[in-house]
Amino acid sequence: MVPLKIWIDITNAPHVRFFRDIITHLQDEGEDVIITARKFGDIHRLMNLFGFEFTSIGKHGVTLAEKLLESTKRAYKLSKFINEEKPDVGLSKHSIELPRVTFGLGIPSVYVLDNEHAIAANKLTLPLCDHIIMPEVIDLWDIMKTGADPNRITRYRGTSEIIHFQNFEYNENIFEDLNLKLEREKTILMRPEPSLASYLDADCHESVLTPIVEILKDYANILIIPRFREQEEIFRGYDNVTIIKPPVDTFSLIKRCDLVIGAGGTMNREAALLGTPVISCYPGKPLSVDRFYIENGLMYRSTDVDEIVNMALRLLVSRKGMKKIKTDDLFRIIIDSVYEAADSGPEK
Repeated sequence: MVPLKIWIDITNAPHVRFFRDIITHLQDEGEDVIITARKFGDIHRLMNLFGFEFTSIGKHGVTLAEKLLESTKRAYKLSKFINEEKPDVGLSKHSIELPRVTFGLGIPSVYVLDNEHAIAANKLTLPLCDHIIMPEVIDLWDIMKTGADPNRITRYRGTSEIIHFQNFEYNENIFEDLNLKLEREKTILMRPEPSLASYLDADCHESVLTPIVEILKDYANILIIPRFREQEEIFRGYDNVTIIKPPVDTFSLIKRCDLVIGAGGTMNREAALLGTPVISCYPGKPLSVDRFYIENGLMYRSTDVDEIVNMALRLLVSRKGMKKIKTDDLFRIIIDSVYEAADSGPEK
């Protein structure tokens, strides 16, 4: 039997872990997996860490004009590359370019969605997708308003982060392996906001975490995983604050820490699933996938510094047991969707 040729496009660092077990499974099944990745954040370092061969195409823009220019250039380069490779199906998670390239070349696509607030990106991509996979907690009408065909949507219980732990093995010695010099009994892991994202109006040289760090560094060890160099500079020079440079086993780090305070999304949801208390201080409107964990008692939410600090001090001394939630098998849903899309051909 001739193996399927499957194109996976990776455009953000968390997507490397999201697709890791999917890529490995498809390769173990004998399929020919082509991976493209843009230059942004820690994508390339993580790809190399997991030993995946990939083709680097394009990069991320900062301003709106740069985003448009870089995305246009990337779509052009991908079009030439994919036209030569001729894959049977394309798979991505919030890639702006993959749906446009697959649609233009008549290749069926599978698109994983978990952000209803990325309006511009969703309008550019969802109308062109053959198969869309999204959490049932997201309002279907919010997605239909961007032009998505509801007949092409598969919904599931849970959020995309459930797939991150498909084969996770906890390393309880993660602090020691990282040679961390921790002076206090409790440790808090923090993640700044995605200030370069098109869906958040933020300055990459500032962070909502700064006043929180300034207070809590006197009560606990603070570990910070910045998204890029500018954020790293924000937190340099603080006593009892350690900058963690990826790639690193963030899952073990999250599980070993006593608390997570995040101004983003993915790491907060990972903490909720791992049973570590987590406070979201994301400065934008909360996503439906975050509300899912908040409403299930697995995540706390506030943007008030005093409230966050008081909540953090309380959680550091009264950690509760992990609540169980029901989720669907997202891994199997994605794998099945890839094969169904390849079998059916483009649905236009």
